[in-house]
Amino acid sequence: MLRWFLRRHPDWKAYLALVSVCFFWGTTYLGIRMALESFPPLLLISARFLISGSIMLPFVVLRGSHLPRGAELLRACFSGALILGAGNGCLVFAEQVIPSGLAGLIITISPFWMVGIEALLPGGERLHGPTLFGMFVGLTGAALLLAPDIKAQSLSGPILHGFLILSLGMVSWSYGSIYQKRQTVRAHPVVIGAVQQLAAGIIFLPLTLAFTADPVRWSARGVGAILYLVVFGSIVGYSSYAYALDRLPVAVVSIYPYVNAVVAVALGWIFYREPFGQREAVAMFVIFAGVGIVKWQQKARGALT
Repeated sequence: MLRWFLRRHPDWKAYLALVSVCFFWGTTYLGIRMALESFPPLLLISARFLISGSIMLPFVVLRGSHLPRGAELLRACFSGALILGAGNGCLVFAEQVIPSGLAGLIITISPFWMVGIEALLPGGERLHGPTLFGMFVGLTGAALLLAPDIKAQSLSGPILHGFLILSLGMVSWSYGSIYQKRQTVRAHPVVIGAVQQLAAGIIFLPLTLAFTADPVRWSARGVGAILYLVVFGSIVGYSSYAYALDRLPVAVVSIYPYVNAVVAVALGWIFYREPFGQREAVAMFVIFAGVGIVKWQQKARGALT
């Protein structure tokens, strides 16, 4: 069956890339938490993308790939700042105050931001009743997940702070992804991904130098974690994401938070015994149901047009 799919489906490489994103990005939530034990957040963000971008860009140059120039280069740097700088950066800061598994569950609502922002942009698909209902269901699940902790901790508690930080990151990631998706580029998606990573690392470098006062607490675990993030989170994971986003519909690509959340929750419980009980399981199911309704509605409307 798998061999038949690989032979017959024209986008099998894109779907394989999406599978890679679904798994490896799920593991990066744990990787970030481990890396934060040794590295301050700004340094972690800048170092991760400077290293991965510096490895990837020379590699694609040696392969003779077309490099973006002029306006194309500026657009790639801009989307990299949004997706990786602000988007992933907010995840790093959020994991300072909330468990990695909870962060993964919150980010499962990111498809709502993707759909909503797409609807607000010129030429985007409008929101309709079933889509809005699905978003309502998913956000109800998010409320079930977060409300008890927010009530117990008051509005100054870490859960609300983590949720707001992640919301900012999801907005930036979603807009940056849609912006890049709408561009007409000559460069291969992996090349664009390399430029985006290097740009994000460079943009965060002056912020790191200006605002990082905490020392690095060197450890084999911390160094191993950041190397894992560089290889599997950035080089493998983000290259796969850029390739899948270029080849597949946004609605298809945006399923990755589902699997990411399951992987993140499982690893958070295994390594840190992060809490995951009946309420979290029900909330995750409700969120998944809401996102599923939205995606089903998008697919149904796409079949009619």
